[in-house]
Amino acid sequence: MDRSVKTTLTNLCLIYDDTGHVLVEDRKNPNWPGITFPGGHVEAGESMSVAAIREVFEETGLTVAELQLCGIKDWINEDGSRYLVLLYKTNNFIGKIKSSSEGKVWI
Repeated sequence: MDRSVKTTLTNLCLIYDDTGHVLVEDRKNPNWPGITFPGGHVEAGESMSVAAIREVFEETGLTVAELQLCGIKDWINEDGSRYLVLLYKTNNFIGKIKSSSEGKVWI
């Protein structure tokens, strides 16, 4: 019996500073708009944490480190495939916050 299932791997990263403020992104994508954390899809051959670090840099200009896995969300799509989101958090980052084509970011 084949137990493999097509799965989309994604991540989000909660970034907070020493005062407890949290970085958020106002996404421009009309298919998934609104306030969220930076993150995105895992590329083929890429680890989950490396993908989160890459996505955060692309969307915020920040380089993050010491990611802690703090949550997992998944669901089954109508076609039977799965969608998996790993949520990380960190307060270890360097760089200057800058928005991207994904959306405006602020802390």
